[in-house]
Amino acid sequence: MMQVLFVEDDPMNRRVVKDMLSVVGATMDEAPDAETGLQMIDEGAFNIILMDLRMPGMDGLTAIRHLRARADAKRELPVIVVTADTAVDLREQCLAGGADDVILKPVAMNMLLKAMSRMLAKQSDGVMLS
Repeated sequence: MMQVLFVEDDPMNRRVVKDMLSVVGATMDEAPDAETGLQMIDEGAFNIILMDLRMPGMDGLTAIRHLRARADAKRELPVIVVTADTAVDLREQCLAGGADDVILKPVAMNMLLKAMSRMLAKQSDGVMLS
């Protein structure tokens, strides 16, 4: 079963994505901020991380940099940025910061599933990193 972590401060956005993922049989854990998300990554096993950019406290790009700086296999977890930010160079900034993909809010189910499929296809063994 696919296990997703969504790091997002807006509870309604988390609920919408959780409902989308449940349709395809994926389960989703929720973190209301980046610090909590990084702690959950320490403690859990996830296939994909969905990361908001603009959150109180630590922002999403900083959290991604922390994840990529790890010394263990979790540093390779696929991260998809989920953002309402439409800056011209946003995608390039996110990819340069360690994200694997970027999708825009409001999240469209087909875009989310396509991005997740691309990330899973890149994983060589397709199993959860723990």
